[in-house]
Order: sequence, then structure tokens, then C-alpha cells
Amino acid sequence: MKTGVVFLTALLFPSIQAVCPDKEVGLQPWMPGHREDHRITIGYGRRVVLTASATVHSIEILNGGKLVIADGSQPILLRTKHILIGNKGELHIGSSDCPYKGNLTISLFGRLDDDDEEHGYFGRKFIGVGTGGTLEIHGQPKLSWTFLNKTLLPGEIAQDNYLLKRSWGRRGIIVHVINPHTAQVLHAHRFDTYKSPNESRSLAKYVGEVEVGLILAMVVNDEASNNLEDSAKRMLSRLGSQHIYDLGFRHTWTFIVKKGDPSSAVEHHSLYQGMKASPESHSSAVFRSASGEHFSVNASSCWLQEAEWSDWFNRDDERGSGDWEKLDILHRTFPGRLCNNPLDIQAETLDGVPANQTGDVIHRNDKNYGFVCLNKDQPHRVCHNYKVRFLCGKLVHPQASISVKMLTNSTILELADQPTGWMPGDRIVVASTDYSMHQTEEFTLIPCPTCKSHQVKVKGTAWFLHMGEEVDGVDMRAEVGLLTRNILVRGETESGCYSHNACKFFKFDTFGGHLKVERGFRAVHIAGVELQHMGQQTMGHYPIHFHMNGDVDERGGYNPPTSVSHVSIHHSFSRCVTIHGSNGLLVKDVVGYDTLGHCFFMEDGAEERNTFLHCLGLMVRAGTLLPSDRDSKMCRDITDGAYPGYVANPRQDCSATSTFWIANPNNNIINCAAAGSEETGFWFIFHHVPTGPSEGLYSPGYSEHTPMGQFSNNRAHSNYRAGIILDNGVKTTQANNNDKRPFLSLVGARYGPHQDSDPSKPRVPALIHHFVAYKNQDHGAWLRGGDVWLDDCQFADNGVGLTLASGGTFPDDDGSRQQVKNSLFVGESGNHGMPPPESRMWGLGGSDLSERTLPRGIDFPIRGIQIYDGPINVQNCTFRKYAALDGRHTSAFGFRFNNSWQSCPNNNISDITFDHVPITSRVFFGEPGPWFSNMQMDGDKTTIFHDVDGSVSEYPGAFLVKEDNWLLRHPDCIDVPDWKAAICSGHYAQIYVQTRNPANLTMLMVRDEYPDQPLTLEGALGKKRHYQQFQPVVSLSKGYTIHWDWTAPADVTVWLINFNKDNWIDVGLCYPQGTSFTVISDIHNRLTRQTRKTGIFMKTNAKEKINHMHQARGYYYWEEDTGLLFLKVKAHNEREPFAYCSIRGCERVKISAHIPEGSPPSDCRARAYPRHAQLPVVDVPMPRKIPNTRLNSADHFLEVKLESYTSRFFHLKEDYAFTEVNGRKLYQTEDGLQLTVIDGRDGEVVERQVFRSSVLQGVPAQLDRYVQGLTEGCIILVTSKGRLVQRGAWTKVLEKLGAKTTVKLRDKLVFVGFKGSFQPDWVSLEVNSKWAKIHQVLPVPVVYKTKL
Repeated sequence: MKTGVVFLTALLFPSIQAVCPDKEVGLQPWMPGHREDHRITIGYGRRVVLTASATVHSIEILNGGKLVIADGSQPILLRTKHILIGNKGELHIGSSDCPYKGNLTISLFGRLDDDDEEHGYFGRKFIGVGTGGTLEIHGQPKLSWTFLNKTLLPGEIAQDNYLLKRSWGRRGIIVHVINPHTAQVLHAHRFDTYKSPNESRSLAKYVGEVEVGLILAMVVNDEASNNLEDSAKRMLSRLGSQHIYDLGFRHTWTFIVKKGDPSSAVEHHSLYQGMKASPESHSSAVFRSASGEHFSVNASSCWLQEAEWSDWFNRDDERGSGDWEKLDILHRTFPGRLCNNPLDIQAETLDGVPANQTGDVIHRNDKNYGFVCLNKDQPHRVCHNYKVRFLCGKLVHPQASISVKMLTNSTILELADQPTGWMPGDRIVVASTDYSMHQTEEFTLIPCPTCKSHQVKVKGTAWFLHMGEEVDGVDMRAEVGLLTRNILVRGETESGCYSHNACKFFKFDTFGGHLKVERGFRAVHIAGVELQHMGQQTMGHYPIHFHMNGDVDERGGYNPPTSVSHVSIHHSFSRCVTIHGSNGLLVKDVVGYDTLGHCFFMEDGAEERNTFLHCLGLMVRAGTLLPSDRDSKMCRDITDGAYPGYVANPRQDCSATSTFWIANPNNNIINCAAAGSEETGFWFIFHHVPTGPSEGLYSPGYSEHTPMGQFSNNRAHSNYRAGIILDNGVKTTQANNNDKRPFLSLVGARYGPHQDSDPSKPRVPALIHHFVAYKNQDHGAWLRGGDVWLDDCQFADNGVGLTLASGGTFPDDDGSRQQVKNSLFVGESGNHGMPPPESRMWGLGGSDLSERTLPRGIDFPIRGIQIYDGPINVQNCTFRKYAALDGRHTSAFGFRFNNSWQSCPNNNISDITFDHVPITSRVFFGEPGPWFSNMQMDGDKTTIFHDVDGSVSEYPGAFLVKEDNWLLRHPDCIDVPDWKAAICSGHYAQIYVQTRNPANLTMLMVRDEYPDQPLTLEGALGKKRHYQQFQPVVSLSKGYTIHWDWTAPADVTVWLINFNKDNWIDVGLCYPQGTSFTVISDIHNRLTRQTRKTGIFMKTNAKEKINHMHQARGYYYWEEDTGLLFLKVKAHNEREPFAYCSIRGCERVKISAHIPEGSPPSDCRARAYPRHAQLPVVDVPMPRKIPNTRLNSADHFLEVKLESYTSRFFHLKEDYAFTEVNGRKLYQTEDGLQLTVIDGRDGEVVERQVFRSSVLQGVPAQLDRYVQGLTEGCIILVTSKGRLVQRGAWTKVLEKLGAKTTVKLRDKLVFVGFKGSFQPDWVSLEVNSKWAKIHQVLPVPVVYKTKL
């Protein structure tokens, strides 16, 4: 019996739950009519159902009152100034089990300047849910958003139009029968009336059986007249043909008619003109389908002439008067290989550079004459050697086609998901897939009876390109969002802006409606709703606003948990969904489009455990409310002078409009898309203390250490500043004399997640999984902080794909690291975009050298990963399509330019794959010029990273350093001219030299092994700071001296950074004579900010005694005649792998100097050297290059080493010279010049030739003729031996191979040159009286960079 009861209850329970709210027993019908002054109160247990449209002043529901909206066939429009749901009040529109099926509009009316009294909490023009209130809105379930699954081209009617094309092998008359009601092809047949009379009779029978009213389209392909009998001709004539009896051998003919209506016939006929002419016939007719749409039927019959390029011809070269490639001479030289009447001509150098890009003055370039370049016309008096080819017409071939094309102004969209619930008349939005969010487009759905399950038809065509596919491995499909819902809540607005401060910035009325939920509500679930013209440009009034609600899920006693789902918010005047002081809210399947200010917004920093699931935001514009909402104009106009003396800096204080503004990392963002904002897609911002009403909810610094919630499968594109930023905080104090910036302006912050938000507990990495960022103008991602780890991410077409930045001078969270693994970076993808209004954003680019949109400017240096400071780890990543041009320094790896901060030698890179990335574009360290400025900031000079496995440089374990940083180089380092870098080996660390009294000095650091190559550092901080900090990377176990541009600072602290136990360097610091010193060592704990003295340095009179140190006692040596204070700085404690400091804290040496007043500048170099100069020593041998056979790329480096020098042994002197290619030494045996020729395609040594000094002096033309005879595109290595002939005609050969004319030759010469029409970056000439040396790598095959 019990079983039966349970079973019966189970059957009845769903039906009980599914009772629709408007069918509830006891509801009273309610029709209040239309009076704008009618104030309604529903209370004291009154329960009513609104059954008809109404207009009232306001509705208040409280004290057990209940309002239900009837769900019927007639639309309901409820106009009111506000709806207040108070204690025990309820508003129900459908339910989760019984969604509302009708059409309801709640229209909130009222002007900002109305004299109505404002509610103290909710304001005006609102739906407000107060304490104890219930709001249940449940509209029809509809798919919120999806992706395009097929690319939508601008102006294209993406219809399944019909097209048939035929050529050879399909001879005869081709007939199509088309249904005029549906535009569908019913039948298609071909009749070979050339071959057989039976085919002619079959044609007549076939046409005769076609039903009257159907459309016939006919074309001749190739030949159809030979056996075309009169029976067929009579039949076609009766249909309306006027030319069928004129049809002859290989004539072209087209015919379209609606059977039974000869007047509808259209026809065209042309005569055959032989195999070198192109007659054609075309017919087209327009019909109207049963649905009212127009379509055209098109028929084409023609003979086409195609063309093809000839072989390349090179009859002449540049010797003599120039290069002559005349057509008549080429005909005689290459009989039968050229056409008589070319259609076009092309000319290029032997190594493939087009004639118009060589810089030569071309005398003649004409398809009927040929090509001529005259030496006398050239500034350098010689032409390049050119080859030419001609475009020749081929014999004609037949082509016939029949097509059906829909002509209505509509487009079919292919979607990734079935558009459940989408209806004709609904509005949708298609996101931009280019850099500009303004390429987002709205469409209206129209009926489409023939659409498939994943298709919809929209009115009109697209103005812009919208991708619907994966491009180069990156998902670039445009998001398609639904705007229309059957429940609409809207704010009524005026036609223009009026009596409002916002009118200064907006031309439209921004006083919309808003929905606000107060703490202590009973239940709120909002689903299936459209909100339009909601939000106000005043604080606290947003389309959906959860205000100080605390926990709104099960933790707060809400079951089911509070949620906002399947909602569209568009054309909003302030945000989309605001979560303020509330936790555990589910925001799911929400589309936010065209709003002012941050769209999905968390306000005070105390909001945690909220989840944004499958939300889409796009077209997010600047607003006026917060500094971070404002654009530059708003920032200046609103805040300039807000505090006496304050001048706004918009890019630092404001300008942060974001689609997702995440003020606390402990929130979940899953499967969301930020598809266009004026600044940023996702911005993680940190409140050092909670602000506003949330003040005091957590202790200072809590949010900066809070572990990140789930952030996975999100995407961001078409944003200006970045796809995602994890950086910055907001100013949590009011403007004051010490900091005049307004409250909540952007400020610096550092993120370091730890267990329980406690920095003393273990670190908890913030994981960013499968994030996709493309077409963001500045950055795909900018991430600053401690352990931020990326995995399986995709970056494409961003100005900079990814910047990983630590916590500043060195990471606040010492021991943390940032890393990116298993990710893809694409520089310039196959998504070329469309020409924008600004020409500077359109130009040549990509590995295919195509015209495309550009992220910043035509010469902006696009980079995949930008290394800022560190430590970082990049592993198992692929870089695709990064290709530099001459004038644009695109590279897979680069460095933050104009950077004053340090660079870490523990930046590790491994397992890198390059795809369509020339080896010259893998890395770029920067050079003075556009975007890089003068490369004079400290961080520009100290760049370094560790190529762990050689997958970047081909030298496993090597370090890449800036080419002119002699603190890090040694004699065996290998130059990489294309990268402005050197490949080195060594043990590297850093010192931070902090100075006070004064703090505005410039520091010069000299390595004793290279005294003539100082590194000049300006300091990482502004010159007006009370202290300064210099941050050089150093080679360990070496000696250095430090000098100043003015009198030395009285207080110097040397921090040991990245020093392992027992690592050391010797330092000599320059001070004026008469200075006295106090030197101590200590350990500083940066977490507790405690410092512990560990030792003292005693003065010694023996310099070598500085090496006899231990932690408690060290020695310093004061060499007063040179002005150098010598001491050894050495680490005494162990260090964790990624920590900057030791496990006990940061080891430091502090020097306090008493300096005599009026002392001169402290630059001791002239006295220090050569006394303290050392011979350069290689402490760590250079790694061996990976053999070419083990490389995964088509290109590789060729290592070359050239030396010319004089060796002395007592009074004996002997000259030596050699060329080394990939480890093989080729010694020069005779005095003069040795030329080693290398094939620029494969790097193989082709030949060697020595030209003795007597030849250079007596017969210089011999050298010139030899070089002239070499193949274009070859590399030429030159060494000299003996006494070099430094003047004469032979030196012009060096200039032709790329040497600068300004270099004055010396006895010893080494030269890497190139014979070709362009000059690679690696061409290099070194001269010296005693020793000349070049040691560098060359890209093979040689890379040509197209000029911008």
C-alpha cells in the first residue's frame, strides 16, 4: 500500500508544480485602465492577475500582495513609473516550470527633470525588490547566443544559390527546368545534338513534356548544331526562340523562357570566331517566387581565352651599358618559347625582387618592346641583373553555365547551434571579427521555410566581414546574440538629450529604467527577459543591480539559488549586470550589447563566488560614472581641477572601460565572450581594501592574495587595449594633498594568490585555461603578478599577443613565476579584415604579403610574447605567421620597449615550434627608431632570456642577450644581427644598486674585461624620487667598477638578486678622495619587512684580502689614488628555483660614505683602467649548435667566424687569417684577400678564391669580374692577410656587396657580404690595425624582407 501511495504522489507532483502562476486559484482579474496619475498599492493579502494593457503612475506590492501577469494570446503593455516589491510582496511573470508564452512589455516612463519625489533607496523609473520581496520572471526559453559556422562576406547574400558550369566533355544543349514558386531546379539534362539525331528528338520530347508555367533555361556548350533537327527547332521556336534556326557550328546560344508565355523569352546568340577569339552569349531573367522573393535565372554560353606566364628569360646581364631584355631579340634567342603578342610583362632580379622594388631607374618596361635598364641612369652606376617573363594567351575553350540567384535583400546565416526559439521579427547581433568593435551589426530575422535546422534568414546583407571558421588554428567565429525576448522591460526615453550633465558627452537621452534588488529579498529569479534602454548615468541605477545582498545562494538560505539567465540587455545607458556586495549569484546565458560603462560589473572588491557562465558582451562604450568608465575626454572634463592642482592623466587614471570588470579574483568566468569594448574585454582589478558600503569586509591586501576562481574557455576580441588585463587596483582614499587623484582612479597593484589569501601560506597558481584572444589592437593579454599560469590558449592578430609582467622592481611574491604552456600564437592570420576608414590601419602584412587591417599603425612591431621582467617560463608553444618587413619589426618574441625595469636571466623558454616564421623573425631585441625610441632606458639595455633547449636559437642552453651589453658578453658569443642580439653562455644574476643622497645620478657600470664598453643606466625610478634603483644583469665571478655622472651618492645598497649560494662578483665603486666608509651586510625579509644585520666589512690595506670573507665579516679595500672602494659581494644562503632572494631573505651590502663637500664627479675610469683591466675569459663553454638534420624547420642558422690578426712572439711577427663555416676552418695561405662563397639557399660552401695584394693594386678589375660572375643570392665571406691595399678601384666591390662607403680600411679586414638586389641586416665589415673579427650566424636560406 505504501508503494502505491509513493507512486501516486510521484505522478501527481509534477502536475502540481507545473501550475502556471496566472492559473493559480484565488487570483482576482485586474484591469486598472490608463491613468498616468493612478498610484496602485497591492497589499494586505490581495492577489491579482493583470489581464489587459494598463498605464498607471506606480505600483507598490507589499504586505502579502501579489501581482501576476496573465499569459494569453493578446500582448500586454504595462506602463508605469516604477514597480516597488516590498516586504512579503510578489511579482510573478511565468515560472521555471511554466515559462511565460505571451508577449509582455513593461515600459518605465518618466523624465529626469520630473518633479516626482525620488524613492530614498531605489530612486526613480525602476523595478525595485525590497527586503522580503519576491520577483519571478520566466520568459520563453530561447538560445541566447551561438557562433557563425560559415564566414559571412560583406554584401553577400549567403543563399544556397544554384550554379552549374561545364566545359570540354559536356557537349550539346544543356536544359534546366526550374520551379517558379520555389526557385528550385527540378530537372537538368544534356542533349548531345552534335552527335546524334536521336538526341535532337529526345530534346523535343523532353521540352514538350515540361509542364506549362515552369521555367526552362538552355545553353549550348561547345557544339550543338550538327544534328539538331527541325522537330527540336520547331519546339523551341514555339516556346519563343527567335534564333534557334540561326544556330551554326560552335555558335554560342542562351535561352530562358517560362513555358506557355513566349513573351517572357530572353535569348542571345553569337557566331563562332575561331580558336583565338572569345564570342559569348548571356541571358538573364527575373522571376518572383510564391513567398514574394525575387530570383534571377542566368544562362551563359561562351568561348574563353585563358592566359599563362612563360618561362623566365635572362639573355643579358648588367655588364656593358645595362640589362637589355628586348622582345624581338628574345624571340630570336629562344625560338618557339614566346608568344608574338604578349598580354603583360614581369621583370625581377635573379633572386626574386620585383623591378619596382629594387630602387633602379627602369628605362623601358613594355609588353610589346621588352625590358631595358641602363647603367648610366643609376645613382650607383650599375643595374641589377634582371630576368623577364611574358603573359601569353592560350587557345579558347568552351564554357557554359546556368545559375539561379536569389535577389531579395536577405542573407542566410549558418549557425553553430540550433537557434531554439528564434522567430521571424526577432533581432540579433553579429559580433565584429576585426579590430574595430564598430563592425558589429544588427539584423532582423525573416521567415525562411527552406532553412535547415542550423540556419536563419535575416533581412539585408552585411556591411562587414564576419568570420565563421577557424583561422590558422584559432577559433575566430563571430558570436551571434539574440536580443529579442517575449518579455520586454524597457525605459521610455526622449528623442534627444536634455537638461542633464551627460548631454556634454551624449546626444541621446540616458535616463533609462533600472532594476535593483535590496538586501534581504525573499526570492529573485530573472530568466528569458529583454531589457532595453535601461540604466542611468547616475550611481546605483543599472539594468540589473544586486546591491549589498551578501550570500544569495544556498549559503544565504536561497534555494533555488538566485540567478539571472537567458537575458538580453541592449542599448543600455549604464552597465549590464552589476553585482555589488553580493556573493554566489549565477549569471548565465546573458547577452549585453551596446552599453555605457563596464558591462558585467563587480563594484567594491568584496564580491566573491559569483559565476558568469556563457555570457556575451559586445560594443561596450565609455560612461561617466567612475574614472575607470571614462574615456579621455570624460576623464579630463569631469576630473580636471576636482581637487586643487589635479590634472588628469587619462591613460593612467581612467580609460579602462571593460566588458567584464572583476574586482575580486574569487569569481568564476566560464565559456564567456568579450566581443568588443573601447578598452578591455576582461579586467581583473584589485581593491586593497573594500570600498563603498563594503568597507571593512576584509583586511587590507586580502583581494591581492585571493586565489582565482575558475577562468576557462573564455574569449576576447575586437577590444582596443587588451583582451584581458590582470593588473592595477583602484584608489581607495579620497583625493588629498599627498595624492590628488580622485577616489577609485586606477592605481598600481600586485597580485600574488596564496592559500586562504594569506601570503605566508603556500602559493596557489591562478589558472587561465583555453583563453582565446584575437584582433585586440594593443594586447591579447597583459598579466601582472605572481603565479599566473596559462595553458592551451590561443592568441592571434593582436598588437602584442601576451605580456607577462612580475610585481615591479622584483616580484612582491618572491619565488612565484608566470608561465604559458601548450599555447598557440599567430602573428598575422588569414583573417585579413576590411579596409578601415583610417588608412594607417591598413597595409601590407602577413607571411603572404597581403593587404590587411593592422593593429596599431603600419610600422607597429607586432610581437607574440613580450618579455617584460620575469621570471617567466614559456614551454611547448607554437608561433605561426610572424614575418618582419623592412620597416616593421614583427617577431615571435620581443621585449617591452621604452622599459625602465629589470630583465630576469631566469626567463626560460623551451620546446618552441615555429610555423611560417622566418628565422630572422623569431626574436627582436629592438633598435632605435619608431616605437622603440632611442633604446636608452635601462630595461631596453639589459634584456635577456634563457633558450633552454635551443628551440629558438639552435644552441641548447644558451642565453640571448642584447648585442651591445658587454656586462654579459664574452669572446665566444655569437652575434645575431637580425635579432640585434648575441648568443652567449654563462652564469648570470642581477644586482640592484639603490642610491640615496642624491638619487638623481646616472650610473656607469664597467666590466673589467671590457673597460671600453661601459653600460650607462639612468635608473628605474623618476629622477625626483628620494631614492634611485639601478638593475643591471651581471656575469657572475667577474669584476666590475661603478661610476657616476656627478658626485657619488652617500648611501648605496647593493641587493643580490638571483644569486645562488656562494655566487659572487667583485665591485669597485668610485668615490672622491678623502671619503670615509661604513659598510655592513644584512638580510631583508620583504614579506615581514624586517631587516636583520648579518655582518660588518672591515677596512684592509691588501686588496686580495677582500676574498677572505664570511657572512659575519667581510673586507673592503679603499684605493684612494684611483678613487675605488673594492669589495666582494657574495651570497651565503640557498635560494629557491624561481626566487629572487635567498630562503632567509634578500642579502644586501650597505655602504654609507662620508664625502667631502664640493667633491668633483665620481668617474674613475681614466684612473681605474688599464690598471684593473682583465683579459676576457669564457667561464662557461658555448653549447654546440643543433645539427641541421635534427631541426624541424626549413630554415636554419649558418655559423661563420672570420678573423684576421697579427701574432707576435718576441720580435717575430706573423699574420694569420681564416674563415670558419659551421666549425670548418678555411685558412688563408697567401697575402691579399680570400673570398669564400656560400650558396645563400642551402649554406653550402661553393668555392674559395684568393686575390693577392699585387692583383688588388695592379689588376683590380679581376676581382670585380669574379664577383660579377657569381650567382645572385650568394653569401661572400672576405678576410685579409698581410698588408692590405687600402685604396683603389677594388674597394668598390665591397660597396657592391653591402659595405658602407664611410668605413676607412685598415690592415686587418673581415667582411660578410651579399650579392643580391637587397642588403640583409647581417652584412658586416670590421677593420682594425691588429685584429679584426666577426663571429655571427646567418639565416639560410637568405631572407628577403619586403619594404613597407
